Amino acid sequence: MKLLRVGPAGSEIPVVMDRTGATFDASGITTEFDGAFFAGGGLARLAAAAGRLPSIDITGRRLGAPIARPGAVLCIGMNYVAHAAETGSPPPAVPILFYKSPNTVVGPNDEVLIPRGSSKTDWEVELGVVIGSTARYLPSREAALECVAGYAVSNDVSERAFQLETSGGQWSKGKSCETFNPLGPYLVTPDELGDPQDLRLQSWVNGEPRQDSNTSDMIFDVAEIIYQLSQVLVLDPGDLVNTGTPQGVALSGRFPYLQRADVLELQIQGLGRQRQVIGQA
Repeated sequence: MKLLRVGPAGSEIPVVMDRTGATFDASGITTEFDGAFFAGGGLARLAAAAGRLPSIDITGRRLGAPIARPGAVLCIGMNYVAHAAETGSPPPAVPILFYKSPNTVVGPNDEVLIPRGSSKTDWEVELGVVIGSTARYLPSREAALECVAGYAVSNDVSERAFQLETSGGQWSKGKSCETFNPLGPYLVTPDELGDPQDLRLQSWVNGEPRQDSNTSDMIFDVAEIIYQLSQVLVLDPGDLVNTGTPQGVALSGRFPYLQRADVLELQIQGLGRQRQVIGQA
């Protein structure tokens, strides 16, 4: 299944898309795709209702993030071999964890705002993982994957000066500005996506290629990330985990940072495409 939230910001309705691309109103099953929905067996209820949900035309309608505001947005830094190399850093021996504010999560095509005082706003296409059941002291990598509700395209927008120059040692200042986590267009369940470690990731700025890699280049794969995180914290249903970005960002020095009116596009194989016009806060 693919899960979408459709409508004006703050008034989205839950929608399901099947493998043919047909869309169905899921509001008779749930009012929201959130932590309570996942924890309460919502995905199983949706699957059981297949063929009985009313169709809905979403043509031309705004797409919200496919999950309602998560309780936590946890991010893994420098998790691609080539990206670590382009930053001049050795591959990390353990996952690097930082947090984004949950209110950064916006729709996949919503405007991204350059913060006031920013000169180094950057893009980061990432595989986003949404947690479907509580992950606490998991016993194995296999158990970690059983906690996944689905996957989505995630843009971990970053302000590099805030992150690295005036951060005081923590990255979150450069990660938590408003609109800094477009998510979607939809959440794809694991049974439909297949192997999360063989997905092509791409990004473009004004139609020019920037990132082009594969999740097989991850240093720590999805199973390892969730397993290791569960040993030091509790992941709740509805939480979002951003799994790192590949090479090709502005921080590399090979490309200019984002400017107002730039058009940013991101895509992951099997997970759809985002498009954001860059604005100014």
